[in-house]
Amino acid sequence: MHRYLAVLALVTGFSGPATAAGIDDNVTSFTLDNGMDVVVIEDHRAPVVTHMVWYRAGAADEPPGASGIAHFLEHLLFKGTETLEPGEFSRVVAENGGDDNAFTSYDYTGYFQRVAADRLERMMEMESDRMVNLQLRPEDIATERDVILEERNTRTENDPSTLFGEQRQAALYLNHPYGIPIIGWKHEMEALDLDKALAFYERYYAPNNAILIVAGDVTPDAVRTLAEEYYGPLPANPELGERARPQEPPQLAARRLTMTDPRVAQPYVIRSYLAPERDPGAQEDAAALLLLSQLLGSGQTSILNQKLQFDEEIAVFADAYYSPTSLDDTSFSLIVVPREGIELDEAEAALDRVIDEFLVEGVDAEQLDRIKFQIRADQIYALDNPDALARRYGSALTAGLTVEDVQAWPDIVEAVTEEHIVDAARAVFEGKTSVTGWLMPEEVTQ
Repeated sequence: MHRYLAVLALVTGFSGPATAAGIDDNVTSFTLDNGMDVVVIEDHRAPVVTHMVWYRAGAADEPPGASGIAHFLEHLLFKGTETLEPGEFSRVVAENGGDDNAFTSYDYTGYFQRVAADRLERMMEMESDRMVNLQLRPEDIATERDVILEERNTRTENDPSTLFGEQRQAALYLNHPYGIPIIGWKHEMEALDLDKALAFYERYYAPNNAILIVAGDVTPDAVRTLAEEYYGPLPANPELGERARPQEPPQLAARRLTMTDPRVAQPYVIRSYLAPERDPGAQEDAAALLLLSQLLGSGQTSILNQKLQFDEEIAVFADAYYSPTSLDDTSFSLIVVPREGIELDEAEAALDRVIDEFLVEGVDAEQLDRIKFQIRADQIYALDNPDALARRYGSALTAGLTVEDVQAWPDIVEAVTEEHIVDAARAVFEGKTSVTGWLMPEEVTQ
């Protein structure tokens, strides 16, 4: 649900489109002999570097019945290897003045360190070590399983909105593993063990399934030399195979959910639709949907907020969400939080009315220009943040896109027309592919 925000006053005087040119000149990519992809993003303004390894393996790649294993393994990788004691990896990073962490999503698992540029070699040495030499003890499994279960209790079980989101996601995807929570279903998390962790590790943690991204005060030649020394000797996994997942069947019926929880302080209505993602060489529809989400829900001047919050005084908040970077079909969501005294059925009816009006009236050209300006500004600001650029490339490449796709994206967004946005909206706002949810503190009798 990333918002493309920009403070326009800071870019006063910018008039031309933000093409990828400012980024292209500083990005180099190549592939090692063992299949590991490498992306180097140069930024010599400060003597620091971000070192990241992204695996093309996330929650949607887990075997049936082992939900949460990708996130579980992310935790376990901070245990020992043949040369590092448990916890030593992060301790070494800290002793060298840096910080490190990791993250898991549906399409990837990533590990990163931010350190002084002259410590890059040590980071590569340790990261390449745990790619192949992870050593796990039974007590590691028990301890970290308790940690992720407590994480689920804290972030999911104690938050009715998150629980509601899990139920809606499961209803939106009839067959695809995107319907399973990244952290896992609790009953399956409780059964995660050493064998399941090692099986996932041995299959997916291989150089030919990984992307190395180094951003900061480095040169491509220096990164290549180090990468060939530390990652180059690691053997590829010849049995990795294609990244095949169960796909969605035709969806023939809209679904509705009503969830009640006494902890809910503010009821709301939310509707999600299946939506196309960015595809290699074919990102135009995703760009149109990105702009659609901004037109409908980005800020107080957006269509939903202007009409529902200010003109009609029905809502205290409204928004639209779309995440274009995904390996398989993603989602487009609309949310309305009604004012006190407004029932959820009234809020939903108002949402439907505004969407119908938009499809008839079309796009306001001036509003679209303002949003494109905001997105151009966001692209410019990203040039000042090597970490953000590294994440942009990592999330795209693990979703099946190419470096060229990433670099073409700003111009593709810039070229989207008003007509294309309306066409994309009509295609996505298909009732049969939708899930509408009501979350409220208690059952309401209509």
